[in-house]
Amino acid sequence: MKMETYYCTAVLLILSLSSSITVSNGELSSGSNTGGSVSLWNRVSKYNPVKKSKSEDDIRKVVIGIDGGTESIRACLFDAVDGRIVGKSFAVPYKTNHPKPGWAEQNPEDWYTNLGQAVRGAMASVSLPSDDDTHDTDNQQQQQEQPRVEVCAICVDTTCCSVVALDDTFQPLRPSLLWMDARSSTQTTEILHKCRGDPALRVNCDGHGPISAEWMTPKALWIKQNEPQVWNKATHICEYQDYINHRLTGVMCASSCNAAARWHWDGQLCVTTNTQTQQTQPYPGRPISLYETLGMPELADKLPTKCIPMGSLVGQLTADAARHLGLTQGLPIVQGGPDAFVGMIGLGCIYPQQLCLITGSSHLHCVITAKPTTAAGSWGAYKGAPLLTTNFAEGGQSSTGSILRWAKHIFGGSTGNGEPSTSNHHLDYKQLDNEASNIPPGSDGLVALETFQGSRTPITDPLARGALIGLTLSHTRGHIWRALMEAVCFGTRNCVDGLAAAGHECSEIIMAGGITRSDLWLQMHADVTGKPILLCENSDAPLLGCAILASVGVGIHDSVEDAVRSMVRTSRRVKPRTNEAKVYDLLYRNVYSRISPAITPIFHAIADLRGGGDLANQGELKTCL
Repeated sequence: MKMETYYCTAVLLILSLSSSITVSNGELSSGSNTGGSVSLWNRVSKYNPVKKSKSEDDIRKVVIGIDGGTESIRACLFDAVDGRIVGKSFAVPYKTNHPKPGWAEQNPEDWYTNLGQAVRGAMASVSLPSDDDTHDTDNQQQQQEQPRVEVCAICVDTTCCSVVALDDTFQPLRPSLLWMDARSSTQTTEILHKCRGDPALRVNCDGHGPISAEWMTPKALWIKQNEPQVWNKATHICEYQDYINHRLTGVMCASSCNAAARWHWDGQLCVTTNTQTQQTQPYPGRPISLYETLGMPELADKLPTKCIPMGSLVGQLTADAARHLGLTQGLPIVQGGPDAFVGMIGLGCIYPQQLCLITGSSHLHCVITAKPTTAAGSWGAYKGAPLLTTNFAEGGQSSTGSILRWAKHIFGGSTGNGEPSTSNHHLDYKQLDNEASNIPPGSDGLVALETFQGSRTPITDPLARGALIGLTLSHTRGHIWRALMEAVCFGTRNCVDGLAAAGHECSEIIMAGGITRSDLWLQMHADVTGKPILLCENSDAPLLGCAILASVGVGIHDSVEDAVRSMVRTSRRVKPRTNEAKVYDLLYRNVYSRISPAITPIFHAIADLRGGGDLANQGELKTCL
């Protein structure tokens, strides 16, 4: 039913997602997409400003997006209709502890404490001037032009699988096992060994694995096996996402996106609330057989029994939470989810054959797919994620931007020709890009492998390493820089091809993150993959994704589709160049794709030599080589 009005008070509205998307037998179809995939470029606003949304009394309706990241928690206000930022975002950092190598912990209380500071800081950026500003004419005029705002809703995204153990009063029993905590690597091997063939493991490369130590099940198993006193006292095992929502509303519930993508749950069945179904199956969509095989069936009771999809109402802001945030009691809190996957919404990546590429130190590739099929070489597809009516599969590269950062550090003390530098000026990325831009595709016969920190997909190999092949004395710093850039792009194509081989093809790539600041690297990604690259006006995708979900949750927009059309704006489209794409296709098929299989045995043979290794076994090493 189309809504003619929307509410920004304590009225709670639960809306269905777009009526133009349907699910039948686990397959997704879109009534608006009768001619195949339609580009985001044609679905959303491009450049043109959207008319500001103001009510008759000149109060601007806003929603608050909150991003609970690895290093800090941020809050930002957005126009509830057009998605434009209102004021400024405000971040408050928190501490991460590393009690042992590979361990990473945070104090859940820090999340909540800093959340209050972040929201108050974001609200202050649109507040009236202080007494100190009374004589500042320019500031007074600026403040007068700043409209008053009315907060309609809040939505939170957080790091995924930052696991919390709570007692029966919802107090933490230990620090959180942060998403990057790898202490449960032994448990991942145990799960694959004991539970091979369990349907729940199909999302892990069709059951072949690996299972990441970041995920919920291995972390829960580690707590049970290594901290039985915590396990026995833990009434609730949940995530950062669930903990914060409970602190805000008093409601304990899981996000179906987290559950589908990292808990081995069925993201569509787990939201079932039908009374008759619960009588025969009290935990719909949960991998009960997996828990039983692992000897921890009680995990089903400890995890949140309520699970709701992103964009649904969690509850209302309690009186205590309202005082903490400086907001009004009863404000609707809308369900979010994992930061990266909420970021897919913020980039408008919600239609089949769209691939969201999040770039930074590593690459994450998430493609919306019509069928929740699984296959070796890809993770997923996750059913009912990121939205209830969608499925997505993912691939990844462990080291991408981090490689160039490493190279920049190595190159810092020399000129482009390798001579010692007599200048004290700071070497920046643009200078290196300029040197690489003067070199043709293929870097004059210099080829690199980007797997400095192992390979994620389509081949999972933690022992894989990087390589430079074809070096000559004529190669310069610019050649090496370009070869490393090309290697990352070849690795991206390898992941995209792996997803396509698993039945998850893409027609366009929506990109966000550090790479978007390099025109050379951006164009190179388009040329190597053969796919158009789209950039969005607001690249802070997780915060905007929260704003979109919040606006849908309280009825400002009728569906996520409607919200994306109004709130996501593309700013640029980079097309593959015909000649360069042909050259890169030949290099990819005839050179890059042959390197890794050829030298993988060598990588494995030298794996133990890191840091000097055990040179006493050189004889065995030579045999391996």
